Amino acid sequence: MERIKKILRKIFFPPALLAIILAVMGYLFVLAVAVFNIEIPALQYLSYIFSAYALTITITNFPRIISFFKLTRRRLNDSSLMKKISETKLGNRFFSDVRFRTEISLYCGLVINFLYIILKLFSGIYYRSVWFFALGVYYILLAVMRFILLHKGKNSAVITMKTELKRYRLCGIMLLIMNQALAGIVIFMVYQNKGFDYPGLLIYAMAAYSFYSIIVAVINLVKFRKHGSPLLSAAKVINLVAAMVSILSLETAMLAQFGEDDDPLFRKAMTGATGGAVCTIVIGIAIFMIVKSTKRLLKGDFNEQGNL
Repeated sequence: MERIKKILRKIFFPPALLAIILAVMGYLFVLAVAVFNIEIPALQYLSYIFSAYALTITITNFPRIISFFKLTRRRLNDSSLMKKISETKLGNRFFSDVRFRTEISLYCGLVINFLYIILKLFSGIYYRSVWFFALGVYYILLAVMRFILLHKGKNSAVITMKTELKRYRLCGIMLLIMNQALAGIVIFMVYQNKGFDYPGLLIYAMAAYSFYSIIVAVINLVKFRKHGSPLLSAAKVINLVAAMVSILSLETAMLAQFGEDDDPLFRKAMTGATGGAVCTIVIGIAIFMIVKSTKRLLKGDFNEQGNL
């Protein structure tokens, strides 16, 4: 009996690195079978079994996998290369200044935003899809919000707390206005029973991007809230809203591509429920941003501390 327990432990509780490798292989295997439409029964069943095993060891080893990544990150930070980078002026500022890192991430997000806008507008022209155009315009507005957060002004190199609060409130107002457009898009998608259409392998790439972005956005929103900076909080809110819209567009695309035989009422219900949830969350976030920042501005609370 003890021998069987040891064997099962080795199978379902492998070392963290081995668990990561096996899990990734299992996910890639079942994805390859689905993407390339492999119709060999033996490979199909094997991919299902392997992916089920991959999911199992991901769950059973999740704490150890997290610890492995933390340890790897700590070792990387203590490496000689990272020490040399941190000794430089730019490297030292990057690792020690949270606001500077956030500003860098905002610039990166702005670049990615513009690339995403170009992709959506081009897709709208190429595939003659009004939904791609609508999403492209929405992301243009998000890019404008990121620019507002980044812009320091001609005569000021530092953004004061009062200015941060005003921009935080402005972002909340813009989100509230933009949400009306998003609600309109959702209503038309439900009414016409249409949505986004990612051709070919693009839908799998968008699925990976959407799930990654929503997980990172939620983690960062909680993580940076403790810094008490309206600018940091607003930046992470924008990322969260963008991620939620990506999830909405992904859902409609997956329903269109993989749910051809589904009841139209089911598709409408799913799109309406998800779209309504996203719009409601955005409204709640926008109102919170406006009310919280207005209260602090009226009180003259311009301290560097204070969670938002």
